[in-house]
Amino acid sequence: MPALLSPTTPAVTRPEGVRVRRIPRVIGTDVPVPLRDGGHVPYANFDYAASAPCLEAVQDAVVRALPYYSSVHRGAGYASQVTTGAYEEARETVRSFVGAWRRSAVVFTRNTTDSMNLLAHAVPAGTSVVVFETEHHASLLPWKRAVRLPAPATPAEAISAADRALRSCPIGPRLLVVTAASNVTGELWPIEELARVAHRNGARIAVDAAQLVPHRPLDMTALGLDYVAFSGHKLYAPFGAGVLAGRADWLRAADPYLKGGGASASVGRTTRWAASAEQRHEAGSPNVLGAIALAAACETISPFWNDLAVREEALVDRLRTGLAALPHVQELNLWGGRAPRVGIVSFTVDGWNARDVALTLSEEHGIGIRDGRFCAHPFVRHLAGGDTAVRASLGIGTGEEHVDRLLAALAGLTAR
Repeated sequence: MPALLSPTTPAVTRPEGVRVRRIPRVIGTDVPVPLRDGGHVPYANFDYAASAPCLEAVQDAVVRALPYYSSVHRGAGYASQVTTGAYEEARETVRSFVGAWRRSAVVFTRNTTDSMNLLAHAVPAGTSVVVFETEHHASLLPWKRAVRLPAPATPAEAISAADRALRSCPIGPRLLVVTAASNVTGELWPIEELARVAHRNGARIAVDAAQLVPHRPLDMTALGLDYVAFSGHKLYAPFGAGVLAGRADWLRAADPYLKGGGASASVGRTTRWAASAEQRHEAGSPNVLGAIALAAACETISPFWNDLAVREEALVDRLRTGLAALPHVQELNLWGGRAPRVGIVSFTVDGWNARDVALTLSEEHGIGIRDGRFCAHPFVRHLAGGDTAVRASLGIGTGEEHVDRLLAALAGLTAR
């Protein structure tokens, strides 16, 4: 069976007798929310996969930057120089965080969707794209010419299906697009093996890492990934920044994603565009605070990967074991209950509409949970038989008491 974790993601271990260090803190873990009966309880947030709360360290970094906030790349004043330096330093922090090659492009965007649309804009004309129907819409929809593969029954089938599809593509540029961790089931995809398959067939690989990087490290160089996209708002940096990191040649050759100041090297009767991929595709005044926040999140989380993973796996096991004991609750899985995963668990409740489940949990128990098809309509239809589902996603602020409250609330709900 192919390895599902990256070579830079060692098995989660906690030597006996060694205590997990105090992990970083997020804002809002103790915020009170109203209940239908007039009472209040501390909020139990199970919607991290949609948008994660802000890390305290990220808030601190933004507050420190605000007094010096100024223009980027354009001003000679001291504040402008400080802000420009902070912006470019953030780029290097992100480059290190994802293990990108030194000569790779690191383009700041708005989010993962923006990053994937930028890449779709930049691929050469006639590029054949192979993508699984299990993808988030951000990775499923932007491509002009795409072959959609059905949901694979196993990781090995995903690898062989991608191999066959890429071999069948017409002569010309090829791109395989795949998630690193599913936003529906949390299951980890064999991205290292898929990268090898892509390169063996003369293709590149683009990885949606939005749901992986809040939970596990990622090393593009070690894995052989050509492009990686992710969002700050899922990485505890909700200030409107995302990233597309990867090979620069397609990005340098493409027309600017947005045309305007910063993207242009000179403007007259004709326009000459900036040579670097970053300048070419970051037209206008950039989101400096978003970039600084994103870099702060990268720096804050990186020293705690193993501790966070140990803690998360215990919470996920607690939640999944409790769900399995509840009648009428069905967990959604693509590759079975033992497949490695991050802290995302989706399920259905027999006899209950997903929206009613979510509203009841919120109004009666102060639990925030996601319902619907999670911007992955084909995949959820495949798993839930055309129905919608409920998703519980965990993060740094999740505790055992939150998991137990959710399980108790669902037990009461299924008993009605």
